[in-house]
Amino acid sequence: MSISVLILTYNEEINLPACLASVVWCDDVVVFDSCSSDRTVEIARSAGARVFQRCFDDYGSQRDAARTSVDYKYPWVLALDADERVDDELREEILKLAASSAESHAAYLLRRKDHFMGRWIRYSTLYPSWFIRFYRHEAIRYEPRSVHEYPVVTGSIGELKEHLLHYSFNKGFSDWFFKHVRYAQLEAAENLRHLSAGAIDWRGLVHRDPVRRRKALKGLSFRLPFRPLLRFLYMYFVRHGILDGYPGFTYCCLLAIYEYLIVLNIHEQRLRASGGGF
Repeated sequence: MSISVLILTYNEEINLPACLASVVWCDDVVVFDSCSSDRTVEIARSAGARVFQRCFDDYGSQRDAARTSVDYKYPWVLALDADERVDDELREEILKLAASSAESHAAYLLRRKDHFMGRWIRYSTLYPSWFIRFYRHEAIRYEPRSVHEYPVVTGSIGELKEHLLHYSFNKGFSDWFFKHVRYAQLEAAENLRHLSAGAIDWRGLVHRDPVRRRKALKGLSFRLPFRPLLRFLYMYFVRHGILDGYPGFTYCCLLAIYEYLIVLNIHEQRLRASGGGF
C-alpha cells in the first residue's frame, strides 16, 4: 500500500474499533492520541497501529503536531477522526490516485455523509461540505486556530468523488453535548479574534474554493444578530433540512443550540475581559 492513515483520538474506545476495521487494508496506521483515559491506546496497539500521544491544547496545534512529529511510511496521508469510516469506494479511489504516476494534486477535498438516527441526513448538514483530508504530508500545514482548523496547502487541490462516512452520535447525545460545549468556548474565542481582525472576506463568499467560501461565510455569520434562530431557519428551510424528516428537525435544533452556546460564551468572554462577572 502507498497510503498512511492518521486517526486523531481522545477517549474513543467506542468508535475506534470500527474506524480501524475500515482501514484494515493499510499497513501504516497512526493513532495520534490526546492522552486518553479509556482503552483507546490499548485498542489501537492491539490492531497493529503505531501510537503517539500528545496532551491536547487546541485542534490546529494537535493536527499540525501530528503532521510534523510522525515519520509516515508513505507520502500520502488520509486523515480521519475516530467516528469516521472509509468505505470500499473511497478506498479504491484513493489507492488508485496514490499509485498513479500521472501528475497529481498536493491535496484533495472530500465530502462526508453524516449519519444521525440511523440514516444519512443529507440536507441538515451543509452537504456537500468539503474537507482536506487526503494529502501529501509535506505539502500542508495547519493555521493556529483553536477549533474548525483549516490546512494551508502548498500546491494545487483536487476533489475526490467518494465520501467518508461520519457517525458523530455513536457515543450518545451526552457526549455530543459535552463536546460541543467545549467547541463553543473555542469558537467564541475565534469569533472574537476574527471580529477584532476587521473586514469580511467578501470575495471569499463567491470564491470557487469551497474551503475559502466556507471560512468567509463563517466570518459573515459572526456579525449577524439572532444567530441561533437564523441558523435554524437557514438549515431547516433554506438548506431543506425539512426533507430529512424528524432526524433533520432534531439535528437543526441541535445546531441552533450550539449556536446559542457560542453566543453565550462570547458574552461571557467579553464581560470577563472587561473585568466583570457573568
